[in-house]
Amino acid sequence: MDPLSPNRTRPDPPDARAAAPNPPRPTPHPHTTTATTATRGDTMALQKIAFVGLGIMGLPMARNLVRAGYTVTGHNRSRGKVDALVADGGVGADSVADAVADADAVITMLPDSPDVEALLAGEGGVFSHARPGTLVIDMSTIRPDVSRTLAQQGQERGLKVLDAPVSGGEAGAIEGALSIMVGGEQADFDTARPVFDVLGKTPVLVGPHGAGQTVKAANQLIVAGHLQLLAEALVFLEAHGVETGPGLEVLGGGLAGSTVLQRKGEAMRERNFQPGFRIALHDKDLRIVTDAARTSGVTVPLGAQVAQLVGSLNRQGHGDLDHSALLKLVEELSGRKH
Repeated sequence: MDPLSPNRTRPDPPDARAAAPNPPRPTPHPHTTTATTATRGDTMALQKIAFVGLGIMGLPMARNLVRAGYTVTGHNRSRGKVDALVADGGVGADSVADAVADADAVITMLPDSPDVEALLAGEGGVFSHARPGTLVIDMSTIRPDVSRTLAQQGQERGLKVLDAPVSGGEAGAIEGALSIMVGGEQADFDTARPVFDVLGKTPVLVGPHGAGQTVKAANQLIVAGHLQLLAEALVFLEAHGVETGPGLEVLGGGLAGSTVLQRKGEAMRERNFQPGFRIALHDKDLRIVTDAARTSGVTVPLGAQVAQLVGSLNRQGHGDLDHSALLKLVEELSGRKH
């Protein structure tokens, strides 16, 4: 892993940043789950948070925690994202060991199962350097069986572990409006609840370790299906000369309305595929779905078809585009160019 280094980059003192306007802090959202609503005083148990993985999702999530008053130490493979967090009041760490050394909780947000396995259980990883009793919250989207194994390994080292993948994309991360699907122990969920309330509006404990990842797989199955059908509907409307702006507006007001249509419809109309969630990652997620479905003997015919389409788009070299770029494939198959 990273070389162990005692150096941290700390933010400028408050007076040096006084001229910069402070963005509004996200406020916790009222909702009902299996846990009681925690008070702000409960956050003291998790006041120091290490956040590893400051990508499209991780950086805005870490920023929201800083704005909510937590001491957040960030680590990322590329230094630029760490510097961005420091500029917003976070602390920068040069290594995983440095980031987690005195953390009350460690949050990880990485691309895939092997990345999380290496970071948590690999040589020089989180499990080797976190203090006993530290709460480790993996918010990546990975295989449920890997989450269960990592939870067991963490517990054997005296750590508490939750799998807590999210849905809502970059916009949800920025707005503090993510849906958070949590697997693990009730007591650990209750401890993490104030943190989850900063990051999202729907944190729910859905079952034991690995259950959060299973629900996230179902989420990705549904989202992929919505995107594919939205892409087909747009090409269908355009082929018949319908103004797609008003068309999507009225569709959004009826049973066809969805968060996918609301968040992705306009960008798809404009062929704006700047990534909020990359095709390459959705391809990975749908492989998790199809593998898990095969293992459990569940048939997912529509999901398998969309998985093939997403995989095809990725192999064509479009992996860095937003997953709404499924529209490109529908246009190609229809022999139409926008």
